[in-house]
Amino acid sequence: MSDQSTPVGAEHFRYIAAHTAGDDLFLADLKRAATAGGIPGIWVAPEQASLMQILLRLCRAREVVEVGTLAGYSAIAMARALPEGGRVRTIELDPQRADFAERWIARSDVAGRIEVMRGPAAEVLPRLDADSADAAFLDADKAGYPLYLAECLRIVRRGGLVLVDNAFAFGQLFDEHPTDREVAPMREFNERMPRETALQSVIVPLGDGLWVGVKR
Repeated sequence: MSDQSTPVGAEHFRYIAAHTAGDDLFLADLKRAATAGGIPGIWVAPEQASLMQILLRLCRAREVVEVGTLAGYSAIAMARALPEGGRVRTIELDPQRADFAERWIARSDVAGRIEVMRGPAAEVLPRLDADSADAAFLDADKAGYPLYLAECLRIVRRGGLVLVDNAFAFGQLFDEHPTDREVAPMREFNERMPRETALQSVIVPLGDGLWVGVKR
């Protein structure tokens, strides 16, 4: 045994993806329709969605808050991990994306478990009650992450999950001259997370890097 970790590279990511159940026909069709409609394909990877489902089941989540609906892919994936009567409240700023997500959610097998909440997350999140969720998932503008995290720490119950996407900053985390303007705020957020005393958290190297935290 060794206290050193095995370096994880592209080959490992491909291996993980190949050994994880992929999208079903509905989610594959959703992705194709979203791409055709001009929505960027920046949803979570299937293996990341699978991990999120496992974590939600382990903590027996019934109420989930998501910041950043995009096409509805992750909301549907998470809702499938909830019991009857469970709910994902997902927040989307862009009206066209919200419209698309609502259409596909209505056609899904979990239509009754997802509520799309429109508007800026900075305005919607304060309206949600404290301790009203078992988990939160952040996947929106990175500059807003500190505010969203603070609100979600209020909203999520003790022992609940806080999941945050893009810890690897779109693959540019270590680039000297990154091309994406959101790399810098993501780097700053990554430095903030280990100092957040309300959470025990770790980056899981799936997809674009997923912060997994438990509220103390």
